[in-house]
Amino acid sequence: MTYQIRFYSQRVETSIAALPKTLLARFFALADRMEQHGPNLGEPHTKAMGGGLFEMRLKGAEGIARVFYCAVIDRRIVMLHCFVKKTQKTPANELETARKRLLEVRNGNV
Repeated sequence: MTYQIRFYSQRVETSIAALPKTLLARFFALADRMEQHGPNLGEPHTKAMGGGLFEMRLKGAEGIARVFYCAVIDRRIVMLHCFVKKTQKTPANELETARKRLLEVRNGNV
């Protein structure tokens, strides 16, 4: 059984598509693996952030990016939020945005 990847909104899909070339290539490679093997690929590719939130860890020549996502029933993976990392630690506001969107997905508002 395969998984389907969805996006929280058109804006999230656009922000992922706007990633630098090597980061976008890494996203597609990991997304393909997730469609076949499920949402948790394990480190260093993905990391559980708690409460059903995961992060896809993208690293390329242009830097580092993170894509937060969740897995929901019916074998769907929803990409919630994307950002390019500029600091060692994930900024609290980026994590908060992903957590709010996770709640909306769980409540069926998306």
